[in-house]
Amino acid sequence: MTVTIETPRLKLRQPEMGDWEAFAAFLGSDRAQFIGGPYARRDAWRAFAHMVGHWTLRGFGIFVGIEKASGKPFCSAGPWFPKGWPEHEISWSVWTADAEGKGFAYEAALATRDWAYTQLGWPTAVSYVDTDNMRSAALAERMGCVIDPNAARFADDKTVDYDRPYHVWRHPAPDSDGSPEAYA
Repeated sequence: MTVTIETPRLKLRQPEMGDWEAFAAFLGSDRAQFIGGPYARRDAWRAFAHMVGHWTLRGFGIFVGIEKASGKPFCSAGPWFPKGWPEHEISWSVWTADAEGKGFAYEAALATRDWAYTQLGWPTAVSYVDTDNMRSAALAERMGCVIDPNAARFADDKTVDYDRPYHVWRHPAPDSDGSPEAYA
């Protein structure tokens, strides 16, 4: 089953081989600094295969964002829960600098969070954001998230090869009004 989400400006769909070059360019650049990059091309391939395989193994995963106007892949967003993750995550990344500041990540992350809540039945979600990633922190806040100091964190067991400081941003619960109870 292929899953597609349409927003006013975006088509969000499962990753395809045609997304590889744009994804590899992103991961090979300084833009990937907050997710462990830049990556060598072979490591970018493993990350791409991880993203594709997550759909097969879990039945959901990160969507690739295609701008309807250009037809080109330029971002990713969506539900993510690989082995070793303490909680279900809503992830996002913008692959090119020229797509920054246009609200694409916000549009994609909101649409995929709604999909995770309505189609997967998630009662809550978090986003793991590097403490130096001000753009993602601002996006999390714009989405109604709050830093959750009590959230489960990655165990120090080398399950996840990421040792930079990060915040756990808690998304409001589905159908919430954004009140403090929405984050329980």
